[in-house]
Amino acid sequence: MTTNRTLAVPGARLHYEVRGAGPLLLVMGAPMAAAAFAPLADALANHYTVVTHDPRGISGSILDDPEQDSTPESRAEDAAALLDALGAESADVFGSSGGAVTGLALVARHPGRVRTLVAHEPPLLELLPDAAEQRAATDDIIETFHQEGVGAAMTKFMANAGFDVGADGAPTPPPGEPSEQDLADSARFFAHELRGTARYVPDTSALTAGPTSVVVGVGAASAGLLTYPTSTALAELLGTTPVEFPGDHGGFLEQPKEFAETLRQVLTGEGANGPFAPY
Repeated sequence: MTTNRTLAVPGARLHYEVRGAGPLLLVMGAPMAAAAFAPLADALANHYTVVTHDPRGISGSILDDPEQDSTPESRAEDAAALLDALGAESADVFGSSGGAVTGLALVARHPGRVRTLVAHEPPLLELLPDAAEQRAATDDIIETFHQEGVGAAMTKFMANAGFDVGADGAPTPPPGEPSEQDLADSARFFAHELRGTARYVPDTSALTAGPTSVVVGVGAASAGLLTYPTSTALAELLGTTPVEFPGDHGGFLEQPKEFAETLRQVLTGEGANGPFAPY
């Protein structure tokens, strides 16, 4: 059973969902909304109380000011507010992509509130040797959005991220047409979220000095994607070895049950001496 709730936070009203029973686990993306994580959350609900939410400005999480930018720091404060609303001093956190960046900011800003953070493929472009070129590419994607719209910007974004594109340069579209909400969320991502997430620099001192265990996750099929070297760079800074998860950047979408089992083993330490060891 899934319970839908709303939480008022500074500047926004967050939509969040609670399912399952057991230790508290926050599952989050950015800009990915709660609905996309439903299959993974369902697969985890026998072991955890799983909380998913729409990031501020995305889907059901409405902003007071639609022109407000979304930053890892503001999203981290939202995650901390969710913990407060749930009456939880701490929780485990799984964040994917921009949600992993949110998780890193949460650990740095609120030491002790995260037991284990599994940061799955955070797009920390500032950690790459070609960071300056990546900054320029991000700026170009955003400018393309403003000049040509969501479709053209998404084509450039996907190509730069390392995904296959068609002969015409366009990425292979998912089944079905994007909804109005999908288009609105993509527009918000390009206009108000992408730059802040891509330029976030993790506070490695805070990440390693506190009580939180930070595990970096990479997809088994992600070697050609931009988020693979960003993830391995973060793991190197933290002095850890990345944990391999099923699939690629969106492995939890395609293999939710297998992905959930890997995540469960990481969080419980069952793989401490095996392939899931974070260190």
